[in-house]
Amino acid sequence: MNFSFFLETFRLGVTNLHLHKLRSFLTTLGIIFGVLSVITMVAIGEGGKRQTLKAVEQLGSTNIIMRSVAPPEGNRSASRRDNVLIYGLKREDMRAIQEQVDAGELAYVKNVVPLRDTGLEVVRNEIKANANAIGTTPEYPQVANLTVSSGRFFGPDDMASGAGQPVCVLGAGVAQQLFGVQSSLGQTIRLQSGNVRARLFEVIGVMGRVGLAGGKGSALTGRDLNLDVYFPLSANEAMFGDTIVKFASGSRERKILQLSEIYIKVNSPEAVEPTAAALQRMIDIRHSEQADVSVFIPRELLNQANATQRMFNFIMGGIAFLSLLVGGIGIMNISLATVTERTREIGIRRALGGKRLHIITQFLIETTCLSVSGGVVGVVGGVGLALLVGALSEGAYPTHVTLWSVVLSFAISASVGIIFGLYPAIVAAHKDPIEALRHD
Repeated sequence: MNFSFFLETFRLGVTNLHLHKLRSFLTTLGIIFGVLSVITMVAIGEGGKRQTLKAVEQLGSTNIIMRSVAPPEGNRSASRRDNVLIYGLKREDMRAIQEQVDAGELAYVKNVVPLRDTGLEVVRNEIKANANAIGTTPEYPQVANLTVSSGRFFGPDDMASGAGQPVCVLGAGVAQQLFGVQSSLGQTIRLQSGNVRARLFEVIGVMGRVGLAGGKGSALTGRDLNLDVYFPLSANEAMFGDTIVKFASGSRERKILQLSEIYIKVNSPEAVEPTAAALQRMIDIRHSEQADVSVFIPRELLNQANATQRMFNFIMGGIAFLSLLVGGIGIMNISLATVTERTREIGIRRALGGKRLHIITQFLIETTCLSVSGGVVGVVGGVGLALLVGALSEGAYPTHVTLWSVVLSFAISASVGIIFGLYPAIVAAHKDPIEALRHD
């Protein structure tokens, strides 16, 4: 079979498909939707995985987070003293961890950084920000992979009690809420609560915006880091104490919480899990009366995200396979009907010297053209739909089109035309030429 004959056969096949445009289009719908669904669903899943990866990188792949957890309602009686809920990490826990680090028992630990979510209101003049007032130490930006966009973060000198005007650093979102486009450096804000006197803090820096706002980011950290206000933990202990009072629906809830979280940074990813296990054993002993502390490894979330993504891809692959299978059956059905319609044409071609290979080639070209065209439309539609979902969701459902999903779905769609078109082509090629010529 020479190349010119192949081109002539290809032209003839395309012409036959063009004569029945609606039937050809309907035949390819299964292929189109199968390819489209693969690309779109994989893009959504990959976008979610990448968002989780960014969140894990922000928290630190070599970090361990110890977090205070309020006891369940039914188990709070043991945690109450004079109607005050007492739970969570304590400064003694922090000192015990640091002592083990200094003694070499936690040899892989580089930094131990405490945090205290104070529950204080952040106010400038009459503007109250939707913010989290966080007491911490100067090492926090390094451990949490945060950067300062303007000004500076507070240092060891600012931690000393009574060292002049108390200072704070605003998250990007808080700075925008309180100061808009104006510079906040050198300005003062108030930190206040219903049970303590308001205190003035000087703004010495503004943090860079981070991508953990909402979605998976807030689920991982428990808050939006762009809405944090950081100030020295020593100032919180001296000015506000450990008691948090919340008023809601005419009732008042009081709780004593010394530390909300402790960030532990180790020197290698391999040391994360054994160090976390050692810390968990320590906490189990020190907090044996109630489970009010959880040990959290951000890297585990990435492993969970990868496992979820693999399962998601498997399910979507099964759905897409069924769609392509249905599309292939449709192609086979239409091809068999076409063989019956063109029986006389097959007889004429055989009578004029056409070989069985020529007949098989003609019908395979037609079915392959159907599946390839369906695959092309499906690829374009899938990429377009994935981009549209990402744009319309405004970051809620980020998408990322992967090359492997495009190539694999298109390759499968093209092979469907050959696989499911082969049987009708063989049936056509084995028709008896004399009987075919007698067919009306």
